[in-house]
Amino acid sequence: MEEELLKKIDEISDEMISGIKRIVQIDSVQSEAKPGMPFGEGVNKALEEALKLACELGFETENVDHMVGIAKYGTGEDYIGIMGHLDVVPVGEGWNHPPFSAYEDEKGRIYSRGILDNKGPTLSCLYALYAIKKLGIPLKRPVYILFGTNEETGFEDLKHFLKVRKPPIMGWTPDCKYPVVYAKRGRSTYRVSTAIENKTVFNQFINEYILSDNGFGNKLGLNIEDLEFGKMQMSNKKLVDLEGKLGFDFSFSYPASIRNDTIEMTIKSKLSKELHVECIHNYDPVYFDKNGFLCKTLKATYEKVTGMDGTPVTTTGGTYAKIMPNIVPFGPSFPGQKGIGHNPNEWMDRSDLILNAKIYALSIVRLANGEND
Repeated sequence: MEEELLKKIDEISDEMISGIKRIVQIDSVQSEAKPGMPFGEGVNKALEEALKLACELGFETENVDHMVGIAKYGTGEDYIGIMGHLDVVPVGEGWNHPPFSAYEDEKGRIYSRGILDNKGPTLSCLYALYAIKKLGIPLKRPVYILFGTNEETGFEDLKHFLKVRKPPIMGWTPDCKYPVVYAKRGRSTYRVSTAIENKTVFNQFINEYILSDNGFGNKLGLNIEDLEFGKMQMSNKKLVDLEGKLGFDFSFSYPASIRNDTIEMTIKSKLSKELHVECIHNYDPVYFDKNGFLCKTLKATYEKVTGMDGTPVTTTGGTYAKIMPNIVPFGPSFPGQKGIGHNPNEWMDRSDLILNAKIYALSIVRLANGEND
């Protein structure tokens, strides 16, 4: 059955690439909200077109309050969830071809904003499920392809979804890298503020503890390191305008061996009474058992399809997996592919889109049917 499924992906590959280009050619940078379009016209158009495409492929669909779209296959309460996003970052300058043209060169490399991050991989998952449906492969659990619309600018889509729908029992987001990511760092941002008349003590704190730091939190006493995640990292240091007050923001990417409340208490211990610190936002570390069913299954599937080592890895990147329970980052970038998304001339190879679909198709079957061979 698995070899037949891989062959089916090849058979539908031209149809898949055409469908991907159809969605990629929509400018879905977030814009001004309008009635029924919480993230603007372009994002809403991409969502509606993706759901229309899913309908054309024979899937039941649902539009969850214009924030998350669902393509459904199978029935039941406990579903396998695969969540990608249709919104994209602004295009910027420096493109060799129009950024929403889905231009494909003679070597099969497709250039477009969103081809990698994240429309191409998300639709590869949809077509992987389509291949399963065409072959009539029975699945013990339903599978949902979830189309997010606000991953790049706040995760408000997923936050809303989790208020009105239950999360999947397991799954992945195709918005990171291979092999399967079993753990990711926590991320927090802090703000130190004070009245303008306390400028001297404010500058003293910023210079002593933030600007002179080595990038690993050493001046604050936060130079934490563990074997799986490596060193604590401090970044994004910047002055902020607080309308009559002084403010300075800085962020941490921190390993699972420290809690965010410990970070906050440590910072407070360095402050004079004139200064105030607050945690603006925090995402706790995410950790999965790399020998558990989900990670072992995705590891084995990746190895079967690619022939490459699938040992689970960690990441510092931010994806839906930091909010959505029970899902891990899995693909789409292969080892050595870095610095592509968010840049001019964002690209993804036709062959990699097809390879992703093969990995995802086998992963769906194995997760949905409890296979882990």
